[in-house]
Amino acid sequence: MDFRSDTVTKPTQAMREAMANADVGDDVYGDDPTVNELEQWIASETGFEAAIFTSSGTQANLLALMSHCERGDEYLCGQQAHNYKYEAGGAAVLGSIQPQPIENNPDGTLDFKKLENAIKPDDSHFARTKLLSLENTINGKVLPLEYLSNARKFVNKHNLQLHLDGARVYNAAAALDVPVREIAQHFDSMTICLSKGLGAPIGSLLLGSKEYIVKARRLRKMLGGGMRQAGILAAAGKVALTDHVGQLKVDHENAKKLAIGLSQLEGFSVNPDFVQTNIVFAKLDETVDISRISQELSEEGITITPGNPIRFVTHRDISSEDISTFLDSLSKKL
Repeated sequence: MDFRSDTVTKPTQAMREAMANADVGDDVYGDDPTVNELEQWIASETGFEAAIFTSSGTQANLLALMSHCERGDEYLCGQQAHNYKYEAGGAAVLGSIQPQPIENNPDGTLDFKKLENAIKPDDSHFARTKLLSLENTINGKVLPLEYLSNARKFVNKHNLQLHLDGARVYNAAAALDVPVREIAQHFDSMTICLSKGLGAPIGSLLLGSKEYIVKARRLRKMLGGGMRQAGILAAAGKVALTDHVGQLKVDHENAKKLAIGLSQLEGFSVNPDFVQTNIVFAKLDETVDISRISQELSEEGITITPGNPIRFVTHRDISSEDISTFLDSLSKKL
């Protein structure tokens, strides 16, 4: 069992069969029917006009930012935002777009007053603030629907665009028990990662207006992201979106079970009430030698990422029984 991330899921047999049997063409020419069907289906599902299939969430986010902003523009985001902190500075390096990070509140939200103060004046000395980028979920936390509505009002007031890094947006929708379009409706653009909890082997989607996606498609080609018979991959993505969404609530239940179990172990500090989706963080006291424990667990086929705090992620390849087995093994090593 592997608790490092929900990116480690293996494709199911149904996915493998869909990939093997996919009807394909050349997506750079726009004639791969399976890619086209996936893009049209997800746009309709989420309430956007159009979508584009990409190789990764990092590429989808970069296309999103570059499609909203020109060179020398600025986007607002959280200090913990993936497209600021964990994507190799791509927006700045490849898009010449300046990030303006704002400290995230404990619940993952961004304070609108701080955001307002960060917007640059219309003056030649400053970068032009064009975009607010949010992330949902962020570190496993779900942004409330009311907050998203207020974010829409905020960007309208300040003439900004609003992007959602929705790598785990289906987890957010599952936690809120709403269709994903209830979240998507507030945004000008949104990404969806197919290869995290949804379990596809590769791929992400960027959604927006038709004009916006036309621009993103040109940029995708510029960045080397044009793929040929990509329907083989898109077929797995369609299975993920149609067959695997229901699994996410199970993953959330397993994360809660894991958090409760960890909270009962000596040296682990975790509040199960803070666990909203499939990500669990635990603080360790100095008595816990997590490096040694990680090595011993690996010898039993259990993989974790040592750290303090330490992060555990549940997914479709970890069952409730696996959680019990892991907790039992961990307790014997403390």
